[in-house]
Amino acid sequence: MERVAFDESTDGPADGVDRRGLSGPLDTDGVAINRYRIPPGEGFPSGLHTHADQEEVFVVLDGTATFETLPGRDPDGPNDSGAGSRGPDGPPTGREVTVPAGQAVRFAPGEYQSGYNRGDDDLVALAVGAPRETTDVRVPVRCPGCGAADFALDAGGERLAFRCPDCGTERVPAACPDCGSDALTLTLDGDGAVVASCDGCGAAFDSPPFRD
Repeated sequence: MERVAFDESTDGPADGVDRRGLSGPLDTDGVAINRYRIPPGEGFPSGLHTHADQEEVFVVLDGTATFETLPGRDPDGPNDSGAGSRGPDGPPTGREVTVPAGQAVRFAPGEYQSGYNRGDDDLVALAVGAPRETTDVRVPVRCPGCGAADFALDAGGERLAFRCPDCGTERVPAACPDCGSDALTLTLDGDGAVVASCDGCGAAFDSPPFRD
């Protein structure tokens, strides 16, 4: 048996969000566990993303979590889940789900999500993922090379890149064209469509800017 207090775990506060990794101290084999304390106006790490090889469960202990969610790509159907043209022939729209204290929400492998604290009090939640290790992280950005509906995140190089798992096309995200900030995240606009939003100036773009 392994036992650990939240304050004794491996990670500490970063950018106002207190993340405590419990998988290492508990020596878990098949599950990843993190405890988050998120102040008002902040969110869980990263914007809209999915783990193609991992399901995630969020258990809200205090406060209220607001999740943006977007259907994942059907591997047996058309490539129609990425950011792109709107309308009946475009990608499906996303929606928001509010999860108060005492409730939990599950996101299946391939289902896009991002979570925020839009309340007035701290949000405390457990994030549980299985299996413990995940190597296939996708973002809902359409590949300009082949039209596939999701890029894979590639963090193995000198800088973060998007790589198409279908054709191998790579793109490196660029700074915000309006203010030069690197704080761009994928989120939903008021109509539920995926946009790249700048945390610095608030500008939004139908698709993320890329470096030449």
